[in-house]
Amino acid sequence: MSQRILYTIGHSTRSWREFTDLLLAWKIAELIDVRTVPRSRAFPQFNKDHMATALRRVGIEYKHIKELGGLRHTKKGSANTGWRNASFRGYADYMQSQEFSQALAELNRRRRLHRACIMCSEALWWRCHRRMIADAEVARGIPVRHIMSERTAKPHEITPFARIRRLRTRCVSVDYPGGSLAR
Repeated sequence: MSQRILYTIGHSTRSWREFTDLLLAWKIAELIDVRTVPRSRAFPQFNKDHMATALRRVGIEYKHIKELGGLRHTKKGSANTGWRNASFRGYADYMQSQEFSQALAELNRRRRLHRACIMCSEALWWRCHRRMIADAEVARGIPVRHIMSERTAKPHEITPFARIRRLRTRCVSVDYPGGSLAR
């Protein structure tokens, strides 16, 4: 299996030029949008239709994988009590689904073909579900780096209270049980 790095970025309040300069500085060939709703009222330059066209102009492919999007609801009896934040707990519950596994497989097919970066709106990766996607990838042996600037891409470290279980060859489960390190 290729160990090509997966990058992450949050568009935040950046201008389009600042954003594309970051992607180009890290030689990103494909941007994978992991927002459930791929648009922004406040920053329309990050709407799906604009991004697909504008990124192509600078030589970057665009793909929206809605199934990796956030805004998930906590399941009754959730085992992911390590997350106090309901939206993170809901996403952790979703990570146990077949739909998430299939979307992650699609992400990895694309990552093996191109230098890929997943994107959401939140600038700070530790306050975004990209953190949990990164946990799932690192648990599978895939290096992940969070783009912070043109010179800095922080290597991802698995969330301290994450529990990684190997279910079968190349199949890994990540969950977040409660405990002293929980957030």
